[in-house]
This record gives sequence, structure tokens and C-alpha cells, in this order.
Amino acid sequence: MSYPRILAIGTANPPNRFTQREVYRLAGYASQRILEIFLNSDIDYRHFYIDTQKFRRDETPDQLNERYLRGAMETGCRAVHRCLEAAALTPRDVDLFAVCTCTGYLCPDLGSRLIGQMKFRSDVERAPMLGLGCAGALPTLQRVWDYAAAHPGRKALMLSVEICSASYYLDNTLETVVGNAICGDGAAALLLSTEPLDGRRLPEVVDFQTFLDPQQLDKVGFGQREGKLRIILAPEIRDLAAPIIERSLGPLLARNRLRQQDIRFWVAHPGGRKVIDRVQEHFALTHEQLRFSKDIYRNFGNMSSATVLFVLDEVVRKGDPQPGDWGVMIALGPGMAAETALLRW
Repeated sequence: MSYPRILAIGTANPPNRFTQREVYRLAGYASQRILEIFLNSDIDYRHFYIDTQKFRRDETPDQLNERYLRGAMETGCRAVHRCLEAAALTPRDVDLFAVCTCTGYLCPDLGSRLIGQMKFRSDVERAPMLGLGCAGALPTLQRVWDYAAAHPGRKALMLSVEICSASYYLDNTLETVVGNAICGDGAAALLLSTEPLDGRRLPEVVDFQTFLDPQQLDKVGFGQREGKLRIILAPEIRDLAAPIIERSLGPLLARNRLRQQDIRFWVAHPGGRKVIDRVQEHFALTHEQLRFSKDIYRNFGNMSSATVLFVLDEVVRKGDPQPGDWGVMIALGPGMAAETALLRW
């Protein structure tokens, strides 16, 4: 069977990059305990769509959403351009455009706005994917995979774009501080089709698996406070993550007659330092197996849904994948859901 294959990946971030001390000062915190949380996060840098000369910590909900709109349009547009340029294609070659985001709400949706700005065809099909948090890239990838598989030769494009800095809520509670200490802004686009491009070491996507535990619905996501989005990150996530991932990954590997040791590349979303460390311990993974996840986390932080696609791009560029190599993509998010996808080079 010929599976849809990834043709190209493109990533983008806002131009302004900050150290953890700079973000701490920017947020206006004054506690040594909070500074230690920022500095012990295993993050060196994050990107934010903000102008430091104009930034105000008391932004209104309207101002936050306007910043989300500008940031998502600009950063998302650059990610899409880079993806399509890598495939030597243009927006007019795209048949389906799916957009995943959770850090702002727009109507008309972000995808429709990008279609007009970037001059996609007027008959391009759309698929907005909203509210899926850090796991959102994989259900979105499955939707474009379904389309590409059902329409051989057509090209399906997905974009994950998150402006987490436009969903910051500032208070001194632990979950808010942790969220503010790890989240950053970024966008990643991925193009899929059953028609491969010659000379590219990009994988085909073989299979997907979801495990959803509605009993943990309240453990991660966003709440509403004073009209603003406020992150929800329950401490239990660090203990729940690995078992939930196992209940998604296990059936995926078994159905494809694979063992854990058959997987060369672990394309795991690094939700936070303690989460990724617990996952590494639970599955007895080496530092090398999670090197790409940790490198992205250190240099960009947690960019919500876009992060796992940044990890995949890092694997493609630096991992030296060879024909026949297997990989798994893993992301955890609200629901509470573990999403996995099987890759083959």
C-alpha cells in the first residue's frame, strides 16, 4: 500500500527572542521562587510576538486577541511559504488547507484569512482544527492524511500556529507561573500527498492512534478569567502522561507488528521538563532518543501544537534518517488525550 508521504516542512517564529531572565522581567515577577522556576525549566530561549517598546502587562482581552491575529497571520504565513518553497510549489497547488490553533479565536477563521492573503485557489478546501492544545498537530495531520489517501495525487497542507504570548494570564499561582515559564510562539507547516518528491528524506505516514481519557478533562487546557485565556496545568500531568501515552502507543505498534526497539526516531512533544523526564524513564529511552525533543524545548520552549512538528523538522535535518527507519510522533494534550503517529522512511 502506498501511504501519503510528507513532501515538505516549514517552521517560523516571531523575530524577537528572549532569555528566561528577560521573560521573567518582562512579565513583572519579583519573586526569587518564581525566578528559580523559570531558570530550572531546561529552556534557554523563547520567541514572542511582542514589541518590547510597546508591550504592556495589562493588555485587555481585545488587545490580546488582536496581537494573536497579527502574530498568527505573520508567523503562519512565513511557515507556509517555507514549506511550499521547499517543495517548489505555490499556494495555488494546494487542494486542502487545515489550520490548527488554540491560543486565539477568530471568525472568519485563521485559515480563511490566510487563503485570501496568500492567494490560494478559490476552491481550496478548508479544515479548521480548534481547541486541541498541545496535541492538536496530530489530529490535524490525520485529517490531511485522510484527504490525501482518499484523493491520490492531491496535495494537503496543514499549519499549526500558536501565539502563546497572547494567552498569558499573569498571577502568582503555580500553574500560571509554570505555563508562563515554558510557553513560546511558533508555527509549523507540513505538506502531504501520495505523490512523492524525488531526493527527499521525508517519511510516509503509516498509521495513527488516539487514547482519550475524559476522566482527566480538567487537568490541562485553558480557562477563562476576566475575558482572558488562563492556562490550566495540573501537577498530576507529570504522572499521568506516560501511562496515557502507553495506551496510545501500545496498540499502534502492535497493530503494525512492531516492538519499541524497532523505533529509531522518537518525535515527542516536550510538554515540560518533568513530563519529558517521566516519559523517558517510563519507556526506558536514552537521552539520544529524545535529543531532538529536548533540543527544540531548550531553544524554543513549548509552542503548544506546533512543537512536535519542529521536532520532526529537527529529526529530518539532523537525524540522518535512512530508508526503512521507523519513527513515532507523540503529543499529549487536553481531553486528556495522547496522540501518536507511525512514520516510515
